[in-house]
Amino acid sequence: MASDRRAAFAISTGVLALAGSIIAASGVAQSSDKPASPIYGATIPDGYRAWQLIAPALEDAPLNELRAVVGNEVAVKAYSAGTSPFPDGTILVKLAWERVQSSDFESATIPGRATTVQVMVKDTKRYPDTGGWGFGRFIDGKPVDEAQHQTCFACHEARVKDRDYVFTRYAR
Repeated sequence: MASDRRAAFAISTGVLALAGSIIAASGVAQSSDKPASPIYGATIPDGYRAWQLIAPALEDAPLNELRAVVGNEVAVKAYSAGTSPFPDGTILVKLAWERVQSSDFESATIPGRATTVQVMVKDTKRYPDTGGWGFGRFIDGKPVDEAQHQTCFACHEARVKDRDYVFTRYAR
């Protein structure tokens, strides 16, 4: 009897730990000290700088930015397989820098000052009103104000609803 209770406790504890790990990896805020975006509660995921490149991008005026979109393992698998809509657990992170002239090679541009980190988290239960996506926009690691976050879904909905609200195409 006691061994059955210990086994049940061990299983319950393992399930709770696994659930906590999944939530932490999801980029969705929980009770932590990580800054979270208003409205959606998205956070900057740990380890995102080591994620695989989905695609680079160049933004001309008015922002004049170099950008890179990286994805977690779920995102990479979905892009590789051509899965649409993206599955829950997909996280995309867009990094952006001011584009500056290279001092070493005049026709090249290089990343200058970092401008933003933007996050998209797919969780259809948590975000049913925004196509299943939660959004986060951060400057210097801090979320921007709520008014700026209100524009996230509206822009994605107006332009790429037919692609599961995702602008970035996979660069093969």
